[in-house]
Amino acid sequence: MTLRPPFPPFDELSASEKVQAAEDAWNTRDPERVALAYTEDTVWRNRARLFSGRNEIVAFLRAKWAQELDYALRKELWTFTGDRIAVRFQYECHDGDGRWWRSYGNEMWEFTADGLMSRREASINDRRITESDRRIFGPRPVSERGLPLPIW
Repeated sequence: MTLRPPFPPFDELSASEKVQAAEDAWNTRDPERVALAYTEDTVWRNRARLFSGRNEIVAFLRAKWAQELDYALRKELWTFTGDRIAVRFQYECHDGDGRWWRSYGNEMWEFTADGLMSRREASINDRRITESDRRIFGPRPVSERGLPLPIW
């Protein structure tokens, strides 16, 4: 059995740790590493796309990061209860034509007792930005952890 601490039920500290661990993993842009945080039969909704299982996560993330170049992400704890956590996030990336984007969204997560995510639902909106509008440059420095995300 794979264990992925911290475990539910979450308190503010353990929920915050789970959110930061997710941010750190996604910023590696390593689909196999990211997929290990989810149950074998995890269920995802990402925008309008529905799929399940680690293999589909890996395929999805490979395709995502092949198109979303120089991807960098920030997540922020929104709320938590028991085995559930809600986050808001922002990420920036550019496409193959050099256009920069900032994507805003909310995720709802549900976890098993062993700390693996069994359900992820993500709603995401994209906004075109100029390169000079960027504010996310790779993984979050330790000095910025816990700071709230700007709305715009």
